[in-house]
Amino acid sequence: MIKNIILDFGDVLINLDKPATAKAMVQHGFSGITPDLEQLFQNYEKGLLGSSEFLDSVSSYFPNASREYLVDAWNSILLDFPEKRLNFIEQLAAENEYKLLLLSNTNDLHIECVKQEMGMKRYNRFKNAFDVFYLSYEIGMRKPDSEIFEFVLQENNLVPQETYFVDDVSENTDAAAALGINTWNLAVGKEDIIQLKSKL
Repeated sequence: MIKNIILDFGDVLINLDKPATAKAMVQHGFSGITPDLEQLFQNYEKGLLGSSEFLDSVSSYFPNASREYLVDAWNSILLDFPEKRLNFIEQLAAENEYKLLLLSNTNDLHIECVKQEMGMKRYNRFKNAFDVFYLSYEIGMRKPDSEIFEFVLQENNLVPQETYFVDDVSENTDAAAALGINTWNLAVGKEDIIQLKSKL
C-alpha cells in the first residue's frame, strides 16, 4: 500500500526546455558538455558553491558572454508551470491520503527565477502543498546518487515499499527502484502527473 509520494519538479510539474541553455551558448563557442563543466554544474546543484562563484567559473569558459547573458541562458531551460498540475497537487494534499515530498535537482539561480516567474503567492501555494520540500542545493546531495534517496527515507521514516517516486529521468527512477522504492519514469509529452492516481 502506497503511503508516501515523492515528486520531481522539472518536467514533472514545471515544463522544461532542456536544450535551451546549450543553444543559447553556441554563439559563445559552446559545443558540448566537457567533464569539467559537468562537474561544475553538479557541484552547483549540490550547493557546493554559490551563484556568484558559479557564474565566475562559467565566465572563465565563456569570457565573451556577459554575466546577464549567462544568467538568462542558464534560466532559459525553465518554461511554464501549468495551473492544472498545481491544482492537482493541491487537491492531493487536501485529501491527506499520502505524505507528499518534493525531491528536485536544482540550484539557487533556477529557484529564484521560478519564484520571480510564478510570483511568491503562487510559488508558496506550490511549496505548501508538500509535507517536505527537498532541493538538492539546500541538502548537498543530488539524484541519482543513492545517498539522497537513503537520506529522504531515513529522515522521514519511510518504508521503500510504501513509497512511490515520480521522475522523468530513468537514471533517477532506476536508483530509487534499486532501494525498493516504487517508481514511475514519466514520459514527458506523452504522460502527465495528473494521471498519477491511475498509476498507484
